[in-house]
Order: sequence, then structure tokens, then C-alpha cells
Amino acid sequence: MNIDILTLFPEICRAPLNESMMKRAQENKVVDLRIHNLRDWTTDKHHIVDDAPFGGGQGMVMKPEPIFAAVEDLKSRNANGDTRIVLMSPAGRRLDQPLAAELSRESHLIIICGHYEGVDHRVIEHLVDLEISIGDYILTNGAIGAVVLVDAVVRLIPGVLGDEQSAADDSFSAGLLETPHYTRPAEFRGWKIPDVLLSGNHAEILKWRNEQAVKRTKQNRPDLLGNGD
Repeated sequence: MNIDILTLFPEICRAPLNESMMKRAQENKVVDLRIHNLRDWTTDKHHIVDDAPFGGGQGMVMKPEPIFAAVEDLKSRNANGDTRIVLMSPAGRRLDQPLAAELSRESHLIIICGHYEGVDHRVIEHLVDLEISIGDYILTNGAIGAVVLVDAVVRLIPGVLGDEQSAADDSFSAGLLETPHYTRPAEFRGWKIPDVLLSGNHAEILKWRNEQAVKRTKQNRPDLLGNGD
């Protein structure tokens, strides 16, 4: 997979996406991740990317010219098939595990990071395929959300995780939160792990884990169960 991130703050993306699993995915050529400064596609000597909104109002709006120029340039460099263009925006579809899985099957993603009051709406109307939000709150800029999106997507690409079953067992993958996990020592400060985990009875362990997943979901995220049943 090829991923291009367009942002005014490349360093916000570089550090977290060059560590741990994301770093290994790039070293192993599973993903080609490129982080670009949107100002590189401006044509004026001051590299201006924003202007005041028509009709008045607070803040500034990202101009359409450099965004269109950057996306069109990056699309022309892609030789791996179709490109899907994503805008990080608080007005977008909320990111969840099914959406991350859907995007992990794309060959090329271009992620545009919004800033200021947002982007000129012609970008949304005529360029972007999908707006994505990572939650119902406001961040300083879209680069932070882009890091979250890339991490969620890349870890689902085959070959990234050491154990492919890990992604299938993650919270939200089956519509439930993940079951509790324990490791050694079996007793810590008088707190013992559940006896069933020491029983060696895999059927009972699986049953216990399923029950605990449902219990945790009811307690912490009942919305995932629909009507709570």
C-alpha cells in the first residue's frame, strides 16, 4: 500500500509513524508512507496556503489551489491502481474498525490534513472521496488525526502484525471489547487470576473469554450492543 499525507506540519506525523510497528511495516516494504508539506505546491514566494473566508467570520480557510495541485501530482505518481482521497475533518464519518479494515484494502491513500477553520468546500465537493473524523472533539490540526488513521489502517494490512489473529481478536473487530488478559505471576498482592485460565480446558477458557467480552462491553460501551441485549 502507498500512503501520502499532505499536511502543514510534517513533523507531527513523522515521529509517531517511524516507531514500532509502523517503522517495521515500512522497512519490510509492506507500506510506502510519504509525508509531504502542502506548502511545496504553492506558487507564490510566501507559500501562502490560507485566506480569509468569504462572507466574513473568524479564522482562516485553506485555499483550494495547493490542495488540488498536490493531490493531482501525487495521483500521477501512483502506478499501483486507484487512489482514494481522504480529508481529516471533524465533520467526517467517525473512524471505526470496519472503516479501518475497508481502507486497509486500498492500494493508494492520499490523506489531507485540515487546519484553521477547514478547507475551501470545493475541495470536499470536487476532490475528496471521504471525510473522516477520529472522534467528536476538536484537535489543533488534522495531522494528529491522520497519524491515528494510518496506524489503525496499516496494522490491518497482511504481513504487518506478527500474528495475523491479533487483529481479528482486537476490540471492536467482532463488535465487542476485548476480553481481559493476565500474565505471570498468577498471584499479585493477593489478587489471583481466574482459575479457568489455569485449567487447560480450552473450551471453558474460550467460553469464559466470550462471557467476559460481553460483560466488559455492557459495562464500558453498551452502545456497541445496540439495544443492550
